[in-house]
Amino acid sequence: MALARYAAARFTRNLAVFSQVRLMSQGEYGSGVGKGGGGGGSVREAGGSFGKMEAAHEEQYFRKLQAEQLKSLKSQHDEEIEHHESAIRRHQEAIERHKKRMRQIDDQADDLDSSDSDVEKK
Repeated sequence: MALARYAAARFTRNLAVFSQVRLMSQGEYGSGVGKGGGGGGSVREAGGSFGKMEAAHEEQYFRKLQAEQLKSLKSQHDEEIEHHESAIRRHQEAIERHKKRMRQIDDQADDLDSSDSDVEKK
């Protein structure tokens, strides 16, 4: 008996949620319960101007939050770009150092070759 009551209550609760979701898709935000604004507190439940104003404030809050998140994401990308650019600069400097060292080695090898040929001529 208790199990049947529990199942009936659960079914009724699920049906209520389904019908509320269905009703919430009608109307505009802040128009009152079941009209797009539903269940968001006593002001929004009452509907009218205050409900619409509350819905507008909520939308404004989320737009501001999204703008802050985008700004943060852009900042993170800028930092990452700067990190990679500095790594590129370090690698290019290392390449130039190695090329300079290679030229020095080539010059030393040329000097050794020329000194060997001078010794052979004598």
